[in-house]
Order: sequence, then structure tokens, then C-alpha cells
Amino acid sequence: MESPNSAGHGIRRNEDIALDLLKFVAGTAGVGRPVAGSTGFSGSGAAKPEEYVTQLLELYGRCLKAVEGKGAAQ
Repeated sequence: MESPNSAGHGIRRNEDIALDLLKFVAGTAGVGRPVAGSTGFSGSGAAKPEEYVTQLLELYGRCLKAVEGKGAAQ
């Protein structure tokens, strides 16, 4: 439940921002899209749903760290 101070004032939680970042990165990078095969080449099979979920959770964790400013600075 949101605190009364932040409800309705347009303040977004870091988790919400990280989720939006996840959607953007996943859509841009094509995470979860089937890989188009090339003639004469066979790629690895489609990722299992569990692998896809694991990738998304790891990506969300990285997005949340970036939003919170805890990412590794190089």
C-alpha cells in the first residue's frame, strides 16, 4: 500500500521505473522473441519458459540496481 504522502502526486517508486526500463530493454534487445533461422543453419532450440523467466528476473534486478544508482560504475 502506498504511503499517503506519495499517493496521487505523480511520484514513482524505483520498482516501477525499473519495470519500465525492463520493458524498454527487453523490447529493444528482442529478449523473448524467437530467433529467425537462416537457410542451412540451425540455431539452438527455443529457450524453455523457465530460462526466459530467469533472464527477465536477472534483467529486472540489473534495471533496479541501475535505477537505485547501485550499478557498477566503470
